[in-house]
Amino acid sequence: MINQAIKKAIKENSDEMISIRRKLHSEPELSWEEFQTSQFVYDYLTELGIEARKMEPTGVVAELKGGKEGKTVALRADMDALSVEELNTDLAYKSKELGKMHACGHDVHTAMLLTAAKSLVSIKDEISGNVRFIFQPAEEVATGAKAMVEQGAVKDVDNVFGIHIWSQSETGKIACNSGPAFAFADIFKIHFKGQGGHGAMPQDCIDAAIIASSFVMNVQSVVSRTVNPQKSAVVTIGKMVVGTRFNIIAENADIEGTVRCFDPATRDHIEKQLKIYADHTAAIYGGTAEVEYIRGTQAVINGEESAQLVQEVAIEAFGGNSLYVEKPTMGGEDFSFYLDEVPGSFALVGSGNVEKDTQWAHHHGKFNVDEDAMIVGAELYAQYAWSFLTK
Repeated sequence: MINQAIKKAIKENSDEMISIRRKLHSEPELSWEEFQTSQFVYDYLTELGIEARKMEPTGVVAELKGGKEGKTVALRADMDALSVEELNTDLAYKSKELGKMHACGHDVHTAMLLTAAKSLVSIKDEISGNVRFIFQPAEEVATGAKAMVEQGAVKDVDNVFGIHIWSQSETGKIACNSGPAFAFADIFKIHFKGQGGHGAMPQDCIDAAIIASSFVMNVQSVVSRTVNPQKSAVVTIGKMVVGTRFNIIAENADIEGTVRCFDPATRDHIEKQLKIYADHTAAIYGGTAEVEYIRGTQAVINGEESAQLVQEVAIEAFGGNSLYVEKPTMGGEDFSFYLDEVPGSFALVGSGNVEKDTQWAHHHGKFNVDEDAMIVGAELYAQYAWSFLTK
């Protein structure tokens, strides 16, 4: 099933792949600001002879046409960095941008997919069909994939495959199970309004701080007492802004949080319950509540046939010990928007190595990647495309 020429090409280009990753790591760009990264990707693909086009406002889609007729498979990498200060100050390729870094591995994804593209160019006459390469912006704000889909990124595509480097598992290990992989990831914002006044005269006021605090303390019962225990769900309050001064009773309070689950009916239920809890909590104290619920990413549900193909490729390319089972995570991934359009799957490639200090959690300031994992990821991209088109 696997192509030995692909394996050889990726090994030969591994040093270049690491250099690309380090360049991108040192020059991070936030969501919807990936202009230099997009230009670099576009130029690299064009030099390989792959027809590429820029998307609005950032992002690149390219397509390698094989020497024989066949289907079209898409491979996706994301490109955006995070508003995180890099704490790996001893790295030669540390971020040059204050307060910005690739703290989730998107620099790695981009470098791996470029190298996979280069390996596939070397055998393009043998390919039955086409390979589309999607270099996506704005995954971290869960809007990039949707915008790429709207601009035709997966039009006429038969299958789509993506990879995320994963510091929580051992370098080189691969997970791609059929069924749920990543959760729905939604955002809610609640504005509580009371009546401000002097801190010494609470009888004349409606304290928004009390309303908001009561809501925070009680909202967890939405999950613990209204959701079926067999349906996984998480409600998290991540931000609370209330008050202006130590001796002024707050008139306004703002809360922001996230909801994660895998079941559409559970998602609908929690959205409804948050509104009920907010309204009733505010009413108890004489205030009001305004709730904004923003649906973010869909759940990533790996297709059975696609996930099985990933497993078969992994075993043949890297051995049976390369596979492991990763439980579904409550993390969000906007790769889900591609799976809404076409069948496919999303794999995790381990990059955690305590000896190299790459075991840090994603989005942490000390996050880094064991670059030995990149050869595995690049080959998995390319071998999956080859196998899908030749099976």
